[in-house]
Amino acid sequence: MTWVQINRASGVPLYRQIYEHFRSKILQGELRSGEQIPSTRELAASLSVSRNIVVEAYEQLFAEGFIEGRQGSGTFIAEGTYLEGLVDLEVLNSIRQTEFDVSALMESPPSEWIDFRPGIPALDLFPRKIWSKLAEQVYLHGPDSAVGYGRPEGRAELRAVLARYLRRTRGVICHPEQLLITTGATQALSLIAKLFLSEDTKAIIEDPITHEIQTMFSVPGTTLLPIPVDEHGMMTSLLPYDKQPSYVYVTPSHQYPLGGILPIQRRVQLIQYARTTGCYIVEDDYDSEFRYESPPVSSMQGLEPDKVIYIGTFSKILSPSLRMGYLILPQSLISKARKLKWLTDLHTPSFEQLILARFIDEGHLDRHVAKMKKLYRRRRDCLMKSLVSHFSPSVHLSGYSTGLHFIAEFPDIAFNSGLCETLEKNGVKVYPVELHAINKDAQRNRIVLGFGNLSEDKIEEGVQRLASALLPLLEKEKG
Repeated sequence: MTWVQINRASGVPLYRQIYEHFRSKILQGELRSGEQIPSTRELAASLSVSRNIVVEAYEQLFAEGFIEGRQGSGTFIAEGTYLEGLVDLEVLNSIRQTEFDVSALMESPPSEWIDFRPGIPALDLFPRKIWSKLAEQVYLHGPDSAVGYGRPEGRAELRAVLARYLRRTRGVICHPEQLLITTGATQALSLIAKLFLSEDTKAIIEDPITHEIQTMFSVPGTTLLPIPVDEHGMMTSLLPYDKQPSYVYVTPSHQYPLGGILPIQRRVQLIQYARTTGCYIVEDDYDSEFRYESPPVSSMQGLEPDKVIYIGTFSKILSPSLRMGYLILPQSLISKARKLKWLTDLHTPSFEQLILARFIDEGHLDRHVAKMKKLYRRRRDCLMKSLVSHFSPSVHLSGYSTGLHFIAEFPDIAFNSGLCETLEKNGVKVYPVELHAINKDAQRNRIVLGFGNLSEDKIEEGVQRLASALLPLLEKEKG
């Protein structure tokens, strides 16, 4: 079983090389649905690697739906994983060997509240010492060009480093020229709306999806077409083939707010839909670095670079105050997007870009993410344990595999404005899923609970405050 080739000198983790080999062969149809693959022990022996490396690669393939286990029989290729007409991934993957030439609305709640606001990282653990040291180096010794007007697409140093980082960690395939540095993900989304939406245009969005997205995409004359979401993300079987949308907006690696991971079968359906209707896919990858049971799920952009517009941000990884995001664009959109960025704010601040480039290039970002992932896992587990302790069996938890929030569903409680006000009087703030839903009836019993910026003591106290308000209601319902 030596046909899986690995390169120990490439800098790409071995588990990732094994995973990408199988993923490529499956998507291109060289490994067909129902075909059995080697056991982890067989493959590890064949490649002379630790079995744990192969196990990690297989777990990633399981997580994304490429393979399935059959009890007593082994591991097999799953149905619906072949993507017809896929560009040769061997050619696209060669980009990782290229050396890029860089020469060429929410108010803050009262301090006594315990706020389960989602999407906020641990603000007290921002790496200030490292950042300030790098900032001093950049301000004292950085290029003179950083003091002047920059280019709308962003600094070449950051775009080169970021392209390599995203290829290694997220399976994104791009050249630095395809990157557009934005002043936060909010600006990236605003540029998308300006690129595509006008009178008589259509856009497909998930339902539910953050209400800010709905607001930004509600351009006069534009029709938003909501597609329901289940525990696996957008229900792609419901995509309307009789419409011609400009794009489909999705959060496939961690659906916001419900937390589902879009499996490969639905990703294939969505790409086929984009090809058939001629639309783009806007992939918002806002916090998937923090996946707790396996490495981050690979991007959709790596499957169809010419059809997917990829949005990323450093607000969840590092700090919202950095206001640093980015777009990865198909070649056909680069020129127009740069012009729009220039007309919006000329360019994102140069010094911050240079500091961030060094932070990534010197390995600080990888170490920070690894550290925070352990912390957030503990905080997530603390919140889940506390909720179950106080509310079981009256609470159902979901969407907790990734990110800085999950969903708590109380089937007997509707989180209306009156109840939320009562909770705030108890000193705890939660966020109803209904706020983000177009079909609100399906979401009235669910709340979004963020845990990234709360200590374990605060989490437990917050759940106690929640229990003091909700348990009487649950008892009343039982009575």
